[in-house]
Amino acid sequence: MTLEIIRNAFGWCAIINIAFLFFWFLMFACCRDWIYSMHNRWFKMPKETFNAIHYAGIATYKIAIFLLNLVPYIALRIVG
Repeated sequence: MTLEIIRNAFGWCAIINIAFLFFWFLMFACCRDWIYSMHNRWFKMPKETFNAIHYAGIATYKIAIFLLNLVPYIALRIVG
């Protein structure tokens, strides 16, 4: 495997993960009540807890994208 292939893989992984993060944010911002009612059938919880769980999930996913996709991509761009 060459450095270019690995760098391209990290780049595409970052793009795909950012697109998924953006989709998650849009769905949560636009359809929060629908998502809450769907999840509330299985897991009874107040709306504040539901919002906090999604906010923490989005934040954790964003940090993971930066640490596991973007930082290695940038490092490989600097090296090669």
